[in-house]
Amino acid sequence: MELIRTAFLACGAALTAMAAWATPPSDAAPRARHIVSQLTMDEKVEQLLNGAPAIPRLGIPAYNWWTESLHGAFGPGATTNFPQPIGLAASFDDQLMQDVAASISTEVRAVYALGRHKPSPNRIGGALNTWSPNINIFRDPRWGRGQETYGEDPFLTSTLAKAFVSGMQGPDATRPQVIASPKHFAVHSGPESTRHTVDVWVSAQDLEDTYLPAFRAAIVDAQAGSIMCAYNRINGEPACASQSLLVKTLRQDWQFGGYVVSDCDAVVDISANHKYAVDAAAGAAAAIKAGMDNECNTATLGHKPGLGEPYKQALQRGLIREADIDVALVRLFSARVRNGDLSGMSERSFPKAEVINSPEHRALALRSAVESLVLLKNDGALPLKASARIAVVGPLADARRVMRGNYSSSQTGPTQTVFEGLARQFGATQVKLVPFGASITDGDPLPARAFIGPDGGPGLQASYFNMQPASPTELGKRRFEARAVGSHTVLQIESRPQDVDGAGDVVRTVWKGFFVAPETGSYRLGISGMKGQVRIAGRDVVLAKTPTRWAEPIALVQVDLKQGNRYPLQFETESGAGAPPGMICKRVSRQPLADLRAGARDTDAIVAVVGLTSDLEGEEMPVKIDGFSGGDRTKLDLPADQRAYLHAVAKLGKPVVVVNFSGSAIDLSWAKDNAAAVLQAWYPGEGGGQAVAQVLAGAANPAGRLPVTFYRGTADLPPFDDYRMAGRTYRFFGKPVVYPFGHGLSYSSFRYEPVKVEVHDDGKDVALVVRTAITNTSARDGDEVAQLYLTPPRFDGGPRLALRGFQRLSLKAGERRGVTWQLNARDLSFVDRDGLRQVMPGNYSLSVGGGQPGTGATVESATFSLTRWQPLPR
Repeated sequence: MELIRTAFLACGAALTAMAAWATPPSDAAPRARHIVSQLTMDEKVEQLLNGAPAIPRLGIPAYNWWTESLHGAFGPGATTNFPQPIGLAASFDDQLMQDVAASISTEVRAVYALGRHKPSPNRIGGALNTWSPNINIFRDPRWGRGQETYGEDPFLTSTLAKAFVSGMQGPDATRPQVIASPKHFAVHSGPESTRHTVDVWVSAQDLEDTYLPAFRAAIVDAQAGSIMCAYNRINGEPACASQSLLVKTLRQDWQFGGYVVSDCDAVVDISANHKYAVDAAAGAAAAIKAGMDNECNTATLGHKPGLGEPYKQALQRGLIREADIDVALVRLFSARVRNGDLSGMSERSFPKAEVINSPEHRALALRSAVESLVLLKNDGALPLKASARIAVVGPLADARRVMRGNYSSSQTGPTQTVFEGLARQFGATQVKLVPFGASITDGDPLPARAFIGPDGGPGLQASYFNMQPASPTELGKRRFEARAVGSHTVLQIESRPQDVDGAGDVVRTVWKGFFVAPETGSYRLGISGMKGQVRIAGRDVVLAKTPTRWAEPIALVQVDLKQGNRYPLQFETESGAGAPPGMICKRVSRQPLADLRAGARDTDAIVAVVGLTSDLEGEEMPVKIDGFSGGDRTKLDLPADQRAYLHAVAKLGKPVVVVNFSGSAIDLSWAKDNAAAVLQAWYPGEGGGQAVAQVLAGAANPAGRLPVTFYRGTADLPPFDDYRMAGRTYRFFGKPVVYPFGHGLSYSSFRYEPVKVEVHDDGKDVALVVRTAITNTSARDGDEVAQLYLTPPRFDGGPRLALRGFQRLSLKAGERRGVTWQLNARDLSFVDRDGLRQVMPGNYSLSVGGGQPGTGATVESATFSLTRWQPLPR
């Protein structure tokens, strides 16, 4: 038996029905069916891949479905970089999320327009769909990709998912501006090291209560036009071949008519890693039969031929029918008609390039960065006085790359570091940068003037070679001048030129020139995406023996350099290396503690900028050092060198303000006990440095809230690979924490009035109306995030409490405003052990305030009773 054929036969009737009722919406389907009817089988199987080649005889252009827009578009220029999604979630502002997504959508469409007449099936970006948002639940702080999510709570994630999808797709889901693909469906949240092989067993209760609500909200409520299936197995079935998830839940229960895209190489995993199918053809058949329509295969980026062959073999062996392939293709071509890539509906107009990183979008990036910042502690040290003399210390004090987070374009808009932001906010004479020693968080771009060519001119000289290994032929040379990225101009290398003869055959590019140190001192140097060396003091310092690939860490070398000296360099890039080619450096201190004491001597306050970077925590990367493994974290502490440094800072006797960058929860116990103030900054995007400076100066008033719990350590948590929710997140965690979910301070103070609750039951649906009023009792304008929590009657497996409403309000000093929530039956529902979502009769308690009840936040509470049981559809 080539497959578990009985599973195919058992669901045959359901699959036949699926083809009938899972019809793509709108009048795009007839046009799509007409296209599909004209395709040969060879053409059909190639169109199932993310890199869909052109079909010139039908006038169909090439299209690469692989487009990422998690918190900013990817394009040929400097696109706007918004805060990492975990930071956007910290804003607790769904309208802001929708505005950010709409801005990203505009830039995605402008990037598409720029490349509309020269699409490539082998290059990421430039399509009218996006593999965003990531709405997996951040159930464990060790997960490296948790930074891409909206946190640990299903209600918060659901609300923000709807906002993102609505902003990305626009007001008419049948004619989307850009098609959103919520991911990764489903039950996917690490460990990264086992994602291609793991079989996650999850209870019906946890599945319905925690892992599915955000996907349902994105698909049913926001009408996302696509969804991405995950790598892992769920209860025995690979996610991209899951009859229970893709057929029963998605197509039948939720009546989804869009297309399903696989995570990259997840279809390959079905046979190669999960061993669910005996070979690639059987794995492809399992995916197609379950309703997977579009296979992402990373080999498309390397021009590998024959990637559609498994589908042809599956057809020849009777594992699938041609009609199964046609169903998938009709969905895909319908999507391209609906989003305006193909004709068949009314003509679309596309934004011009000027909208990319426009002043309006940069202003929104700054506003979203400010809203994302969470003030965790303030003993009165903040805001800093206008006359304050400030020492800015720590490994990330002058770091730029950290702002971007992961899944971000290296060509982002102007970005200030924390030091630069403070220097501009307070004046350069009041702010001093203290160099840090070597750190695992090192890595920043170089200024353009650091590179000169062999002839002394600006930039580097590139030589291009073809693909004949025995006797490579030089195709041509080109002068490359570094271009502006952020407030630095940095080395950005294109390894496949379009303006030399035979460019399509280029597999190797050699760059030559000189590196000139901006200042005399000790530096840490590294390169990404290429191999090469710099010659220093008569010897070659090897920076990389082989090109780094996607998400690999960059090896750094520490050297002493003299200002103005020319150091010969040579780099090589190879086709398909994966990582963006470039060179980074950071000036470091040989005596960090002595420099710290000297730098802080005549200051009034010390701002210590610490934390992680997305080069340490992220997606499936070969990092294995203390505290980090494979992209995930093994500890919740700050790196050891930073902890020691903070202890030294505290001994100086000055007020210490700790600014922490991370995409996940950090054990900040020491800072909570010893610092005067603590600010959680996430990875705040291009506006991050300015936003931090504005908040520390009081030019902006913080109001962000934690979308995750900050635990004391991994010892308090269940094993990372245990997907049961018991003992996880604020809903099921009963031990002391460092900072709770929903926590965040302000420079303003707020008073809540007693809560009024009205139960409405028309015999069909139960609903609840909750009213209160909030007054800003301070002399400073500020935002308040009002949070509504329900505690249900006790039942087996039920939560301690659950967020069921939130509103971010901007209140003038002294202003009073009424606030109302209307909770429907789904908002009031909970899930029993059998996975049945229902409104349960019994006594409930409710709290409204600036955080969770019992955590020190100002709250008002009430109780109410429900008398009728009401089951809800899945």
